[in-house]
Amino acid sequence: MPDARLTGRVFLNAEGQGWFSDREFDDLMMKRAKSVAASALDLAMPPLCPVTQDEVSAIHALSATAWASAHFIEEPYCPRCGVPFATDYGEGVECPSCIAEPPDFECARAALVYDDASHRMIVGFKHSDRTELASMFARWMIRAGSAMITSKSIITPIPLHKRRLFARRYNQSALLVREIARQTNAPLSVGEFVRKRATPPQKDLSREGRKRNVAGAFGFKNDTATQQFRGAHVVLVDDVLTTGATLSAAARALKRAGASRVDALVLARVVKGGIGAI
Repeated sequence: MPDARLTGRVFLNAEGQGWFSDREFDDLMMKRAKSVAASALDLAMPPLCPVTQDEVSAIHALSATAWASAHFIEEPYCPRCGVPFATDYGEGVECPSCIAEPPDFECARAALVYDDASHRMIVGFKHSDRTELASMFARWMIRAGSAMITSKSIITPIPLHKRRLFARRYNQSALLVREIARQTNAPLSVGEFVRKRATPPQKDLSREGRKRNVAGAFGFKNDTATQQFRGAHVVLVDDVLTTGATLSAAARALKRAGASRVDALVLARVVKGGIGAI
């Protein structure tokens, strides 16, 4: 066995003596150095819960109080838009909104009810540079959308207009897409599906105002980008579903380009009247 002092290849581990190539050894040392640096940073600046601001054990963690206040969406829910039901109405029964005005996406799933607790998490992620939360949020979304994420689906974010992206510096939905793709190995597309025109924020608009605001707002970077979605199953990713107007407008644009199916996956969705109101 060559002398470790000369080759740098021999490393003692818990099982005894292991053999590594120079590159493997360097990678291992780099990982350990990062781990030590992260531990030192945690001692100097302990990670905080994004909801309660209490100290937590890791940057991707919630405090016990936050876990108790988070409302994850479970069945029964509308098979179309994913809004939670207060009781099980039977297989295939859709909510009144979807019956009266079906959305342009095939189905939508959300990890959380949008309430005070999830609002604080999302605002921190979206506007306060808490981008490290993307990994945790992606795990929740993968659980909620497990039936729609496959090796053949294309995951793509609701795009920001370039002016909004410049002002915010990142698209929170694109961060979620990258994390979901990393954790599932699903194909992704970021940057090919675009927002062609700037639109005012949706938050203060009525339901009809939201529809008008995003009508015709979406398109594609170029002809090559359009071809990418032809015949594809697309999973649109966004942070919050309120009325579904933005997701429906995006779904219409993708279907016009030839997408065979468009689903929607969001971190949280608004539930009128509170949890399980329908």
